[in-house]
Amino acid sequence: MKELIRYIAQALVDHPDQVEVSEIEGEQTSVIELKVAKEDLGKVIGKQGRTARAMRTILTAASTKIKKRSMLEILE
Repeated sequence: MKELIRYIAQALVDHPDQVEVSEIEGEQTSVIELKVAKEDLGKVIGKQGRTARAMRTILTAASTKIKKRSMLEILE
C-alpha cells in the first residue's frame, strides 16, 4: 500500500524526490502518512480535495483485497 501511494504522489508533484511515505500498522488498520514539499501540497490535495479523495478511494479498494483497512493522512 505504501508503494502505491508513493507512486501516485510522485507522478503528481513537481519535486518527486521530496515525497515521503510512512506506514503505521495495527492489527486491522494501517495508517499511511504522506508528506510532500510545501509547494506541492495543493497538487496532492486537488481542487476541493478531489485528488486526495481519489487516492483514498484507490487505497480503500486495494486494501479490501488484503482484508485490511487503510487510511491516508496527508501531512503538512
